[in-house]
Amino acid sequence: MSTKANAEVLESGSSSMSRLSPSDNGVRRTITGQSAFGWFSGPAIVVYLAAIKLLVHIATAASYGLFTDELYFLACGERLAWGYVDMPPLTALQAWLARELLGDSLYAIHLFPALAGAGLVLLTGAIARELGGGRYAQALAALVALVSPGWLAVHAYLSMNSIELLLVAGCALVLIRMINSGNTKLWLVFGALAGLGMLNKHTMILFGFALIASLLLTRERRLMKSRWFAVGGTIAFLIFLPNLVWMWQHHFPHLELLANIRRNQRNVSFSFFDFMGQQVLFMHPAALPVWLGGLWHFLVGKDGRRFRTLGLAYLVALGILLAADGRTYYLLPGYPMLIAGGATAIERWLSRSRLRWAPPTYAALIAATGAMLAPLALPALPPETYIMYSGALGISQPRLEHRRTSALPQLFADRFGWPEMAQAVAAAYHAIPEPEREKTAIFGQDYGQGGAIDFYGPKLGLPKAISGHLTYWYWGPREYTGEIMLVMGDRREVLEAEFETVEKVGEVGHPYAMASQHWELFLCRGPKGWSNLQEIWPRLKNWN
Repeated sequence: MSTKANAEVLESGSSSMSRLSPSDNGVRRTITGQSAFGWFSGPAIVVYLAAIKLLVHIATAASYGLFTDELYFLACGERLAWGYVDMPPLTALQAWLARELLGDSLYAIHLFPALAGAGLVLLTGAIARELGGGRYAQALAALVALVSPGWLAVHAYLSMNSIELLLVAGCALVLIRMINSGNTKLWLVFGALAGLGMLNKHTMILFGFALIASLLLTRERRLMKSRWFAVGGTIAFLIFLPNLVWMWQHHFPHLELLANIRRNQRNVSFSFFDFMGQQVLFMHPAALPVWLGGLWHFLVGKDGRRFRTLGLAYLVALGILLAADGRTYYLLPGYPMLIAGGATAIERWLSRSRLRWAPPTYAALIAATGAMLAPLALPALPPETYIMYSGALGISQPRLEHRRTSALPQLFADRFGWPEMAQAVAAAYHAIPEPEREKTAIFGQDYGQGGAIDFYGPKLGLPKAISGHLTYWYWGPREYTGEIMLVMGDRREVLEAEFETVEKVGEVGHPYAMASQHWELFLCRGPKGWSNLQEIWPRLKNWN
């Protein structure tokens, strides 16, 4: 190869070209068609795909309503703390920040997850580049990150998961750079990301453990002999410490919650093959060769074995989730590194073939089928159209919990009915004589009901709701005595055992909402056997 040709490859190829042989450079240029023109370089294509991801989420941000979890997160954002029953503080802070900076619109609340989605596309492309991938590898990795149905779903609403994906991918990128450069000061960055990850979602410990344990199993454990490893660990611990203290002060409520969920068998349990089938669907069936290729590349491939830690980390995380009967989507943060590794391997494998049509054809296949599957993960279609479209494809969102849905799957059904619910409660509340109204508490059975009143209620003249569900229980009954209560979603016979009079004053149920959100609203007066809500509040605790 001429000096000029080599210069072209170096200009638009991987930052790790020095690790490749001259023959590798030659075949890569053949497959990727590297150009010195920056608008068509690998990083530029990754940026374009990240921009498409952002635009897709912004375009669908207001298609449906708020998801039930979002209503809870927004309520937590109004009561900032170092912890909550079921999560660390970062999601509540994210909810508070979105409203403070941008307001209460659906676009405002969904902007941060959309930005996280675009960031994940950028990071996946960057990991491919750091692994030695050229333009095609970077573009393919970013394309899979764009069209993955699981990631499209995660980035369509405010949650812990969108940020978790970013932080785990960031840790993987830092580890790869350490392996490439030997610069152990990067443990400081790794520690900061891991600490933030623990403030975001406690499953970060799963991936942190998987990466460190897998590092010990390879010769790259040399990186842990540096003092910077201990300093990075200290940084992670100090960042996480406030949440750890909060959990200790509250007797680790998340563990109690998880035990209750397991005992009541709320979550669907999957066999190994069902679990892996979910992974194939989450990451897009056409992209299966990419992430499986990445696993092979790291564990067996000659060029990828120096990054064996990444493949082992995926297997460790998978094994733990299978043993613990963890939710299938908990493994989603393990795929950016596999996708990047697989894209790099595919670029090299195809470059040795004379099938010049194969690389663009495969990318086009992923893009086309990704667009076809996207409406199953994104709130892009009207409900009636979604039902027909899903039926025509014979594919729907996986069922993750033993809860009755509606005509829509849970991830969509839980976005309907909340404004109408608040309006029904407001109509009943304002029908109460004014002298009694100030004494009337609005009680919700779950955080979705409580969050709906808290979010939509102020414009309807409603006070904040009370509930025994999760962190709402910690917030208590406030100033209410319980002498008059509007109770959402309970059974008449249960309420008649607690109150002298129970009157039905409303009915709630959106046709597309979850079955559990079709219920009657009762106005209850005169407590039986108790005189104050504070007295019975402990038995209203509902951590399930």
